Amino acid sequence: MKDSPEYLAKKAFFDKVLTIYGRNAVMEALEDDAVTIHKLHLSQSNKPNEQLEKMKKIAEARGIETRYHDKASLSRISKNAKQDQGVALDIVLEHFGDEEHFLDTHRSYRIIALDGVTNPQNLGMIIRSCAAGNIDAILLPTKGAAQISPLVIKASVGTLFKMPIIKTGNLAETLKNFQRHEAKVYTLSSHANESYKAMHYTDRTVFVLGNESEGVSLAVEKLSDARIMIPMQRGVESLNVAVTASLLAFL
Repeated sequence: MKDSPEYLAKKAFFDKVLTIYGRNAVMEALEDDAVTIHKLHLSQSNKPNEQLEKMKKIAEARGIETRYHDKASLSRISKNAKQDQGVALDIVLEHFGDEEHFLDTHRSYRIIALDGVTNPQNLGMIIRSCAAGNIDAILLPTKGAAQISPLVIKASVGTLFKMPIIKTGNLAETLKNFQRHEAKVYTLSSHANESYKAMHYTDRTVFVLGNESEGVSLAVEKLSDARIMIPMQRGVESLNVAVTASLLAFL
């Protein structure tokens, strides 16, 4: 039954599971004791080598289940047959959550929401800046945006495993939900008149950063309580979205 406690508990667990692939990325995660791991997946067609043997030994020492699959099955798990190198790993991201749980457990917060940020390296750098700064969570759409991948993990330099991330299937609706809970939504725009430093922010603040080339989408822009900008000198029109996130994180 989909509403049974067992089903809901299982769903809540797997909502936090991220599958990564590629031998170097998998090895780095296996060697990091701070990373919670569910399963190691290996292709039966892999030729024996030192790195694979080391993976299996680490998994055994850490009590991690190892599963073997034919090549097609592993490709379905990794979702990237061309780059998985016959290896995939299920990671449990303890800080992944949903908006309702976040709202129930936080009375004040600063969030950075990403609206169509598609570059994995930008996402990784944003995660790193937010983890280092004064941001309580990142709001990440599940469609039309970069998703957590080995490239993102590398760019975040491991901070992905420390930063609360709220995934949403509909960013506009999620922002409306936050507004119903008295949050104020601020969209970043080079055409805004108010400096980001001049605003008085409430205890519940959401900053929205838009797509690398097109900015914040119209649907999200309509929800904005205020548009803010970062003042530029010497005719510079805009900053990289990851740089913008860094400035907001240390505001």
